[in-house]
Amino acid sequence: MAAAPSADVRMSVSALLLLLLALTACSGDDGWYMKVQPEVRGMEGYPVVLPCTFSHPQHSQHASLQVLWRLGHGRDATVLYRCTSRPGAPGCEPEPGQDPRYRLEGDPREHDLSLRINSVSLQDSGRYYCRAEVHGREGVGFEDKMGTRLRVEAAPKILSLSVDGNEALGYRAVCLVQGSPLPDVQWLGSDELVEASLVGPLAQGSGSRYQTASELRDVEPGQQYSCSASNPLGKEQAALYVLPPRPPPAPGPGASPALLLFLVCLSVGAKVLLLLGVGVWLVSGGALQRPSCSWK
Repeated sequence: MAAAPSADVRMSVSALLLLLLALTACSGDDGWYMKVQPEVRGMEGYPVVLPCTFSHPQHSQHASLQVLWRLGHGRDATVLYRCTSRPGAPGCEPEPGQDPRYRLEGDPREHDLSLRINSVSLQDSGRYYCRAEVHGREGVGFEDKMGTRLRVEAAPKILSLSVDGNEALGYRAVCLVQGSPLPDVQWLGSDELVEASLVGPLAQGSGSRYQTASELRDVEPGQQYSCSASNPLGKEQAALYVLPPRPPPAPGPGASPALLLFLVCLSVGAKVLLLLGVGVWLVSGGALQRPSCSWK
């Protein structure tokens, strides 16, 4: 004869059943159902479409629907697109001031809420969430909890190539590049590869996670160096020529700056004394007096 299950076992089974019921309700047993693509890849500068289809309860078939697309989840989420689909009206009317980069590719009347993003950039990468709500009835709607991850890829781009330092401490060159996947950086000097040190990837901001910097030390003046950045999408290269330091101007053979300044002052002083002497001689010698005439 089998023993009756204990009270602890019965409580565990009851808790499991409640959990399964809760999960079933979240998955759309109330009549809502939404299907999205887990990941979408896009190329920088080109449009991309995030697919989203749904179904809703029978009592909402002829109701006005509000469509929302968010970037991120929770408090940090940003509403990128919002429109309202009204019964008998064509399309979905976006709210005033809507960013024209975003528009609804699908038709809510056909249960299609796909979003189109024009000219995507690396900063558009992230997780997007599609939501449909019954207009005017707060809390009546559905959103896919997993969302769609948008991964934007970009060919390498050299953002800057610079040289700093001085003759005493030496010179260094820095090459800042951007791309996704993160580019590999190589230096070329005198037609051969030069070993450099990696400064990046940088992580101070949302865009800098796609940037990396490479530093080349012991740069020699009078030489040309090239920075090359590459990833599976392409390659970019830039070159710089390091000018040799300009020598200080020489005052002349065998003459110091102090002596040269003294000679200039002596020359100017002699000219002033000469002019004064000529003036005194003309006055004292009567050269400036009026001539006299006599008639006989």
